[in-house]
Amino acid sequence: MTRLMSHRLPSLPQPGDAAAMLPTPTLVVDLDAMQRNLQRMADFARQHRLRLRPHAKMHKSAAIAKLQVAAGAVGVCVQKLSEAEALAAAGVTDLFISNEIVDLPKLARVAELAGRVTLAIAVDSKLGVERLAQAMQAAGSHIDVFVEVDVGQGRCGVAPTAAGALAQQVVAHGPAGLRFAGLQAYHGRAQHLRSPAEREAAIHHAASLARAAQASVTAAGIVCPLITGAGTGTFAFEAASGLWGELQPGSYLFMDRDYADNEPAPGAPVFEQALFIKAQVISRGAAHAVIDAGHKAYAIDSGLPTTWLRSNLTLANGGDEHGILHPAPHVRADVLPQLGETVWLVPGHCDPTVNLHDHLIAVRGGLQDGVVEAVWAVDARGCVN
Repeated sequence: MTRLMSHRLPSLPQPGDAAAMLPTPTLVVDLDAMQRNLQRMADFARQHRLRLRPHAKMHKSAAIAKLQVAAGAVGVCVQKLSEAEALAAAGVTDLFISNEIVDLPKLARVAELAGRVTLAIAVDSKLGVERLAQAMQAAGSHIDVFVEVDVGQGRCGVAPTAAGALAQQVVAHGPAGLRFAGLQAYHGRAQHLRSPAEREAAIHHAASLARAAQASVTAAGIVCPLITGAGTGTFAFEAASGLWGELQPGSYLFMDRDYADNEPAPGAPVFEQALFIKAQVISRGAAHAVIDAGHKAYAIDSGLPTTWLRSNLTLANGGDEHGILHPAPHVRADVLPQLGETVWLVPGHCDPTVNLHDHLIAVRGGLQDGVVEAVWAVDARGCVN
């Protein structure tokens, strides 16, 4: 007869625990670096008299969203309805779903949520507006609506010349609970252009398209209250344009290897790496070392992580549960870490890396010698609908 054994999960780290004692692999936030990033972006927005609405799809954490609001953000963006629901349930009260929803059951959920929090949503089709109005009227709720314009992403959004007609559709459904709030103008493809000149040129073109969309709305006899958009790679250029009134960067708070590969824009705040995976060497060969963190601990869509402060090492793909460290080219094998040694990784892409974990462990006082100050739930982990 098979004996059934109860399975007990390990307990979470607690405030006051030494960072050196955290299990591996663990997703760790350098709280000192994160709070400097938080303040630098808040100060930038304040100095340029711009609204700041950070994108919470990056951290998916209500606790962090509340820190951003406390620092001056007007609210946060999300990309999925279920993210909005999860953050609202944890006490975040001002949310913008910067994405289109046309599914009727989902729109009924949107309308229900709009009755509990301040909510906005993006649209780019007449059908989307009509179905949203139907849901809002049935629920007796109200919602802010942004017409999304394609300013170079080549993904969602109407052509600039079509923005006015769609804004008219929104205004026509005002009695059903829709309020035209402005234009969503985000250029995602510009975020990782490596040189400032490339990013500036992309946003200059995006601004010309956003300005044409604004003119289309004005020609339709409608006031355009706000243009919102921008990301961590380009926000300084949207701010300089004088056109955007609200910024939506997300990754600035944690940063990642991919954003670190960008050449900083002159005069823009410089953000620090604040998100790390703590890993440990569990096997050692003559010319390689194996760590206990693989694809299930970090996303690889933007490439493999790098090793923090150890440029003499390279990380190779080791599969789901392993990473393989090699000496960098022309470096001796004796630089490899020893069995049991800690290795800190900087993920290639922070957003999907966070989505692989249930908690973020916030450490104060440095990665090596610091202590745990907070344990934050990734409230919207797995929220994809």
